[in-house]
Amino acid sequence: MRSVTITQSDYQRSVADYWNTEKNPVNLRLGEVDGIYHHHYGIGDVDWSVLEGPKETRDERMTRELHRLESAQSDFLLSHLGEIKPHHRLLDAGSGRGGSSLVANLRYGCHVDGISISESQVDFANEQAKLRGVDDRVRFHLRNMLDTGFESGSYQAIWNNESTMYVELALLFREHSRLLARGGRYVTITGCYNDAYGLPSKAISQINAHYICDIHPRSQYFREMANNRLVPVSVVDLTAATIPYWELRAKSHLVTGIEEAFLNAYKNGSFQYLLIAADRV
Repeated sequence: MRSVTITQSDYQRSVADYWNTEKNPVNLRLGEVDGIYHHHYGIGDVDWSVLEGPKETRDERMTRELHRLESAQSDFLLSHLGEIKPHHRLLDAGSGRGGSSLVANLRYGCHVDGISISESQVDFANEQAKLRGVDDRVRFHLRNMLDTGFESGSYQAIWNNESTMYVELALLFREHSRLLARGGRYVTITGCYNDAYGLPSKAISQINAHYICDIHPRSQYFREMANNRLVPVSVVDLTAATIPYWELRAKSHLVTGIEEAFLNAYKNGSFQYLLIAADRV
């Protein structure tokens, strides 16, 4: 594994700084439910009964329900990785605090590498793997997803879960194509702006500013995949499935102030939440 530069621009350094200091309760409190710390949103129908019952336990009920929905999102992504066997290697690109990597190992029993440009996230995730006794199979690395330094063709599957908006897609898919074995699978769940709407809406601009990211148009995903030998086998529009999560979060004690922007963007048609699975040919 050759040496690589972790952050390649001032922008990447600003993103690393953001995630190195981030301690958002909406990520930490949800992860404390079962020790699986995700950094993405949720899908599925909400059990609105969590709003009923004793007031003193309402926050706990809502936290558990939000975590159930984000866990459902992770399970949905992992179910699209294709046929995974214990000897395969998987790569979680933009692995955050490690939740999806740990779930993938539990599900498939295979080796998983997670990468992030945030040193604090990598340290946290490695500690979680150690606590679960799987640090010989799940390892997190301080690496840049655009230039990982890992061996070509060494992965059966790679995924990005809500992390593609931090990088140039042409560079990302070039690296993923290099890393994937022929016939391997790439999966992403991402928010993208709807080309049919026109230019990014005001709400999308608010989301970009909030997370220091750059949401890409839907068309760019398919164009850059085609340019890098990644052929889609499944595209699922999860927009309607994620709106209930945001409606519940907007009513919770874990609001961050960005909930209205997400709901407006999804409901006015300017923003889409997609799963795209593609084979490396």
